[in-house]
Amino acid sequence: MNRLLKILFFGLIIKPIVLIVLGLNIRGRDKLPVTGPAVIVANHNSHLDTMVLMSLYPLSKINKVRPVAAADYFLSSGGFLAWLSLKCIGIIPMDRSGSGARENLFKGCHEALDNGEILILFPEGSRGKPEQMSEIKKGVYHLVRNRADTKVTPVMMHGLGRALPRGEALFVPFNCDVVIGDEIEVTEKSVDFVETIETTFNELSQYCLTRNQSSESLAKDSKTCD
Repeated sequence: MNRLLKILFFGLIIKPIVLIVLGLNIRGRDKLPVTGPAVIVANHNSHLDTMVLMSLYPLSKINKVRPVAAADYFLSSGGFLAWLSLKCIGIIPMDRSGSGARENLFKGCHEALDNGEILILFPEGSRGKPEQMSEIKKGVYHLVRNRADTKVTPVMMHGLGRALPRGEALFVPFNCDVVIGDEIEVTEKSVDFVETIETTFNELSQYCLTRNQSSESLAKDSKTCD
């Protein structure tokens, strides 16, 4: 039943909105993992980030794509948001309170990976300011460090923080970029892995058309003021 709900939700609502209303510039789509176990690591500026990434997959694959999300945000109040998150989006809730045992923190993620699923994980931990990177956390390293079977694919997005900023309920149509990179190798040390993600994000951001357009616009405005 949940699989059918997810297909209907994305097929009838999310995909039309994301792929028609938003203007997406997609680069490297063929690098998206189509089978699991796999982890997509992406920057995070908007609730649209998850919807856009999942919409890149055909409906036949959508049930195997699972975003990792904060239980304290999406499930704490119960009601419609919790139902939507679990039944229609299929999140893997994560307890960020630190009250549980560390070995249980990624239990749901490991179960999903063992089931051949594709996880979407935002290593910044939470949404930052529109189009600004926050500090990369080490959580993704601890998830994949002992999983030689799991691919890690980086994705850089730009423009979604303006289309649906934090705290806003309605989004504004903007051109947005989604740039998918080559798989990231898991290093022995967490600090090296975090640095690799940061470097890769910076490299991929150079291909974001909206980022370059914004820079050109600011430069023109500056010259006009002079």
